[in-house]
Amino acid sequence: MSSNKSLKTRIREVKEERNAVILAHNYQPLEIQEIADYAGDSLELSRKAAGADADVIVFCGVHFMAEVAAILAPEKLVVLPHPGAGCPLADNITAASLRRMKDKYPQAAVACYINSSAEVKAESHVCVTSSNAVAVVASLDENEIIFVPDQNLADYVARQTGKTIIPWSGYCPSHHVATSDDVSTARETYPGAALVVHPECRPEVVQKADRVLSTGKILNFSRHSGYSHIIVGTETGIIPRLQVENPEKEFYALSKEMICPDMKLIDLEKLLKALETLEPRVTVPESIAAPARQSLDRMLAVV
Repeated sequence: MSSNKSLKTRIREVKEERNAVILAHNYQPLEIQEIADYAGDSLELSRKAAGADADVIVFCGVHFMAEVAAILAPEKLVVLPHPGAGCPLADNITAASLRRMKDKYPQAAVACYINSSAEVKAESHVCVTSSNAVAVVASLDENEIIFVPDQNLADYVARQTGKTIIPWSGYCPSHHVATSDDVSTARETYPGAALVVHPECRPEVVQKADRVLSTGKILNFSRHSGYSHIIVGTETGIIPRLQVENPEKEFYALSKEMICPDMKLIDLEKLLKALETLEPRVTVPESIAAPARQSLDRMLAVV
């Protein structure tokens, strides 16, 4: 199949045959977001995975996201169209290193960002996403919180909650690349534009933003705010969708370097092949899935 149109037609046909649902993260290529049944941020897609009325979940994202789907919907078959779609941030911490940190701070609760492996989630009290991290951490009885693996999100949560946050030293390369100089340049280049950034950005970038928002909330802000020009400080894959949804507005990347290569690995051909073969599958042993599910359920009970 040579054309995107014929690929999309075949994807829809096989999806029906397999009784599958296609989930796509907001950083995926626009053609993948458009063919998906649901496109959203990690929290939105976690909820869709948990309640999906389908036999098969095809997750167009990265490995830890497919793991979350497998954990929350253990009765379903979960497929990740590209086996190499990973996350450098999630790879930055292991369950063993988290256990050593817990031994050092036994009085602290552990909050893990959803950008982490199933094994790390299993070692954590509660999971968080960028859209609910502040609310979830604020809800914890403990004042001291080990927060892994993103140091920038940890800093943001500490400032917003007043809790004593013990951060892991790690960051998302695609967000950490944006600097204070990029903010200054963007402000000069696009005067009057709103600057919205993801809380995975460096603290000095976050502190200069007009809004600090998850990808889902960036989409919502862009739809409903009065701003007609918006500088976007997150992975650039979201910008084509923002432009399609808001054709009367203009969107600019805070930095053109804010690209996640792993989020670009899935295309229509790989998606079709995954539906046809139901491979590569993502599974999580129940011995890990059960405690990981508890940390995710505690999050979903808060927001």
